[in-house]
Amino acid sequence: MVMKMNAKKAAISAILASSFIVSGAFASDKTEPRNEVYKDRYSAQFESWHATDESTENTDLLKEDPRLVILWAGYGFAKDYNAPRGHMYAITDIRNTLRTGAPKSDTDGPMPMACWSCKSPDVPRVIEEQGEDGYFSGKWAKSGAEIVNVIGCSDCHVKGSPRLRVSRPFALRAMETLGTPFDKASRKDKQSMVCGQCHVEYYFEKTKDKKGFVRFPWDMGTTADQMEVYYDNLEFSDWTNALSKAPMLKAQHPGYETWKLGVHGKNNVSCTDCHMPRVAKANGKGKFTDHKVGNPFDRFKETCGTCHTQSKEFMVNLTNERKQKVADLNDRVENQLVKAHFEAKAAWDAGASKEEMKAILTDIRHSQWRWDYATASHGVAAHAPEEALRVLGTAVDKVGQARIKLARLLTAKGVKQPISYPDISTKAKAQAALGMDMKKLNAEKEHFKKTVVPKWEAEAKKREATYK
Repeated sequence: MVMKMNAKKAAISAILASSFIVSGAFASDKTEPRNEVYKDRYSAQFESWHATDESTENTDLLKEDPRLVILWAGYGFAKDYNAPRGHMYAITDIRNTLRTGAPKSDTDGPMPMACWSCKSPDVPRVIEEQGEDGYFSGKWAKSGAEIVNVIGCSDCHVKGSPRLRVSRPFALRAMETLGTPFDKASRKDKQSMVCGQCHVEYYFEKTKDKKGFVRFPWDMGTTADQMEVYYDNLEFSDWTNALSKAPMLKAQHPGYETWKLGVHGKNNVSCTDCHMPRVAKANGKGKFTDHKVGNPFDRFKETCGTCHTQSKEFMVNLTNERKQKVADLNDRVENQLVKAHFEAKAAWDAGASKEEMKAILTDIRHSQWRWDYATASHGVAAHAPEEALRVLGTAVDKVGQARIKLARLLTAKGVKQPISYPDISTKAKAQAALGMDMKKLNAEKEHFKKTVVPKWEAEAKKREATYK
């Protein structure tokens, strides 16, 4: 009996070896981007993944905190910034956001192709077909009819298999810079690496040969300080703040980095342990990995309860206390940064020179980068609250230094202080203070959704009809 079982396993291994690249990064045949083809074979996983569509609420974070409009003045996030929703909304939300504009053609619009990179299993499919040079070239609208399937099975799994993979080559290269290539990693590490290919800090390269390519700024490490030095050495900026003229950095969502720095990451607790636990099937026959990625407290027994002896109430209260501490310090940084941006504008208006402003703008850049790193890291109060407080503490210090220097410079320029700050008590007032024509932007977006998106969907449907 044992010999028969071993023979069977050997046969299966031979089939797998002939079907997949040994590294586990890519299947030897093309990525299957359609999640629905796995509906019957992996029904429990599929149903729980599909349940991510229950996060229907679209929370307008600019409405909740109008100060963000000022911090991102001149950048797309000042137009539109909503709280993240479930994986099922990845395509809908990137099409709908004002940040991607209202392109009328493949070469039109404000955003590059790279903006699709974490939104769909069509991304690795297109990279396989066109190479990274072909995929990353051009504007976001270029692949509107190509990138249509939402985040799903083939983003994280080898085709038709539970086997894990990192499907983005740029993410594989980044993992190697940290010293652990994906194919050499433990299963625990792979579980987090798969999440880390998207829940991560990244930027779009601006070099001549790789313009618009996605890259992770990890060459010097994954802390806020190390990535800041990396960006400074490149003299890289995502945009220039429209008020202060500071060369700014926009943190994306460095969840992987902050997880690594926290108690869970240091104790080999993977992303899936907390957000995708193994749970009992509805029919009681075995267990499966719950793909409804969400709050660990929703399945406390299968997540936190597997390690912690404390009650759910205790753990929830502890996390809320940490959230509040982070939120309080975050509030202080935002207030100071808003004033610093307006004060810097006042200094420019009073005739300040680039040399006089250089150190001030560097302080503003560094402060806001650290604020953004801490606050854009979703779940940081659970992942690494101590690191969040440390980083926000340095952000307070740096913006304080900027405002001291500004006070001296404004005095030297004869500007009466405190300066007059505009009313930014609402999202609309903050956008108006920047001269943003939101009526026009919204009208253009609605026209785009009614005229361009249906064409994308029709073209995609026609293409996918040719798939086996």
